[in-house]
This record gives sequence, structure tokens and C-alpha cells, in this order.
Amino acid sequence: MHYHKRFIALCFFLMSVTVHAGETKNPEDYFFDSTFGDFSEELVTAKEQGKKGIMIFFEMDECPFCHWMKTHVLNQPNVQNYFKENFLIFAVDIEGDVEMTNFQGKSMTQKDFAFKENRVRATPVLAFFDLEGKRVMRFTGRTSSADEFLLLGKFVVDKEYEKQKFSKYKRLNKK
Repeated sequence: MHYHKRFIALCFFLMSVTVHAGETKNPEDYFFDSTFGDFSEELVTAKEQGKKGIMIFFEMDECPFCHWMKTHVLNQPNVQNYFKENFLIFAVDIEGDVEMTNFQGKSMTQKDFAFKENRVRATPVLAFFDLEGKRVMRFTGRTSSADEFLLLGKFVVDKEYEKQKFSKYKRLNKK
């Protein structure tokens, strides 16, 4: 019975964020937040804005799966609305030489933040950090759909990662 109620609640959630076909918005303008690259400051901003955490989209220029995410998932208004409500969202180039500051206030390049600190080897990587800068969820590769990406966001927002793996959560919450 418990799973049945969760299933019904999830169905209503997914229906409430359904988008009309063809309606898309550029993720560079409507999904990602702008930043000066100081993630320790972004934690303060996230707390002040009542966000659940920070999501980082680790990417690189010639990544076909990153491009797919931007043209099939991150451009969907329902995805943009849900994630903007709950997270500050930043893109990090895993090959980038741009100086940035990590969550602990240490200066480094984007590629060092990606490779050395977050062990990103393939892209995209969707990393979710709590309001203390601790990574609580990592998803490597593209999601299968906007619905799976929304489910991933709900998994983090509801702190389901404390109880189970995303694969199990996804199985229990399939449409």
C-alpha cells in the first residue's frame, strides 16, 4: 500500500510538470545560473534563497551526450522550473583552465576541480551537493528522458539518497 501511494504521488508530480511538445527554452539562458566561479559563495547564496543544494553539470565541448541533455532535457520548461526552484545550477568544463574556487574556498582550475576533486572521467556528470558543499549524489551519463531527470531531482530534493540507490528508487517509482 505504501508504494501504491508513492506511485500515485509521483504520477501527479510528473503530470504537474508535463510540457507541451515543441515548447523549449535555451538551457544557457533558462537552466544554468551565472557564477563568478566561487562555489563557497554560491553555497551562501543557495542557503539565502532557500535552495536544497547545488547541481553541477560537468561537461566538455565535444561531448555528444552533453549536447543531447541540453537539446532534449535541460531545454524543457518543466525541467527548468523544477530545478531552478530547488537548486543553483552551474556548468563546469572538465577541460577548462578558468580559475575557480571550490566549496571549501580553495582556488583551482575547472579541470582540477572536475578531475582531481570530483574524479570526473566521462561526461556528462550530474553532481548534487548539499548546502554544506558535500556531494550527496552523482549520476554519470545522460538520463534516458526528461522524466528520468526530474525523478533524479526529486530523489535528491526528498533526500532519498540517504535510504536507497537511485536505481532502486527509479524501479519503485516507474510510471
